[in-house]
Amino acid sequence: MLVLIRGAGDLATGVAVRLVRAGMSVVLCDIAQPTAIRRTVAFSEAIRLGETAVEGIVARRAGDPQDALSLLASGVVPVLCDETAQCVPALAPDVLVDAILAKRNLGTHTGMAPIVVALGPGFTAGVDAHAVVETMRGHDLGRVYYTGNALPNTGVPGEIGGQSRKRVLRAPADGLFLPLRNIGDEVSPGEVVATVGGVSMQTEIGGVLRGILPAGLCVPRGFKCADVDPRCQRAHCDSISDKARALGGGVLEAILHFQNGRDAR
Repeated sequence: MLVLIRGAGDLATGVAVRLVRAGMSVVLCDIAQPTAIRRTVAFSEAIRLGETAVEGIVARRAGDPQDALSLLASGVVPVLCDETAQCVPALAPDVLVDAILAKRNLGTHTGMAPIVVALGPGFTAGVDAHAVVETMRGHDLGRVYYTGNALPNTGVPGEIGGQSRKRVLRAPADGLFLPLRNIGDEVSPGEVVATVGGVSMQTEIGGVLRGILPAGLCVPRGFKCADVDPRCQRAHCDSISDKARALGGGVLEAILHFQNGRDAR
């Protein structure tokens, strides 16, 4: 079974890893300049670096759909630079997963594959996707909807280690992003970890810098640029999150649900 995933950030990567370990062939596609901050666990880094690995699974940038199929044959997860999924006709995937997490639909529809699964708000199960997976942390995280919608976006980051808004660092100005600290570094409240357009970006809480954008991206004011994990576990920086694993489980359920010919309920 061939699965094409739109998006290759940390949550999309968590889905991909779960599907690969379940025996499925997975191809991902993302934008030319990925903006994932949890870069140590994001296959999108293959676009920037050429190759990356997450929990022992290797991903490599593919030049085109044929190259992607060749990489699959060699046991590597291909990542295409393909923002609008132009590769769909050439790959003819059995399943398409929209894991862009844009909080809105950027062009995914049920005609793209026999099974189409979307993550989070912006989609209606049975209309523009066959199933929708809940992405909001809490009781229903990873739940699969076969009709209806996921919970609406609140704009409030999920709570980790007792912190929500304060753990996410956003650009204080428009401009070029230049990190001053690295993923895995311990940081203190009020520490300058990057500059954006020459303006300092400071932490509000202490912890481990779990994610941060790479240097050289131009970002708008308010853009999510870094994430501080107050649990202070360095090992968490190199492993897929509980949320990503839950979403992967939801996607796997949806695929098997339709593959087994069950009616949506």
